[in-house]
Amino acid sequence: MIESTKTPAPADLRDSLARAIAQVNTVVLGKRREVRLAFVCLLAGGHLLIEDLPGVGKTTLAHALAATLGLGFQRVQFTSDLLPSDITGVGIYDREAGRFKFHPGPLFTQLLLADEINRGMPKTQGALLEAMAEEQVTVDGVTHRLPPPFFVVATQNPLDFAGTYPLPDSQLDRFMLRMSLGYPDRNAELAMLASADRRSVLDALTSCLAPEHILELRQACTRVLASPALIAYVQSLLDASRRHADIRIGLSPRAGLALLASARAHALLAGRGHVLPEDVQAVFPFVAAHRLTPGASARVDRDRLALQLLEATPIAG
Repeated sequence: MIESTKTPAPADLRDSLARAIAQVNTVVLGKRREVRLAFVCLLAGGHLLIEDLPGVGKTTLAHALAATLGLGFQRVQFTSDLLPSDITGVGIYDREAGRFKFHPGPLFTQLLLADEINRGMPKTQGALLEAMAEEQVTVDGVTHRLPPPFFVVATQNPLDFAGTYPLPDSQLDRFMLRMSLGYPDRNAELAMLASADRRSVLDALTSCLAPEHILELRQACTRVLASPALIAYVQSLLDASRRHADIRIGLSPRAGLALLASARAHALLAGRGHVLPEDVQAVFPFVAAHRLTPGASARVDRDRLALQLLEATPIAG
């Protein structure tokens, strides 16, 4: 495997990135792995889906990321009556100009919190597709670019909650990572209960990075080395998902690209200029599970299937 001790990101950016992660951890207590995964997703150029019960910190994490990274922030509460134009914006006729003028919606921001996305109708959910895939929206035949870096953090409640609509596979595939926060451990919850109100904590946050730094770090991630043996390991995981007896639809090549990009970002956060198999293994369940379709006779869920693939696939080389 190719080894490199030089980290592609400049030292000052690495220090600022470390401070940013540490600051978010002061707000979202006891969730260091999940905070790290959120940064992995952002630096890899993807979008994040957080699936969990209400009240465990999903919205707080999104607010903390925006404040810490100096990103423009908008929140959209998805409901059954939300329309696509409520998100993307709409053309309104300007009498003086004699033409329609586009009024951008909340989608035109850098960090969009799509809160309880699975409470929106499928047509409204689909309004995010072009934006998440192309970083642009088309309204009335005119294409409008979104401000970079564009990052969607979507939350969804478990599907057995009333008034929810399952995200279609095409929408799920737009999310690079899916994770849950879960309840905090005892010590973290005690610290949270004893501390100031979460809103006060968020208001006190300072910006550790700027949008242009995020773009620079994303470029640095693309320069993290992945050896032929490492790439072969990623392909073996993809192939194993397609041959697994309990998986009806396995991982696509797009999933493989997402896995490799996430592993590069994970390596960068570890201060390395090369990807190790441990980086792939650390992100694989969060990249792969929501993209797997279990067979009708499968006795385990998607998350367990992803872990089975990791356990059964030897490291190449």
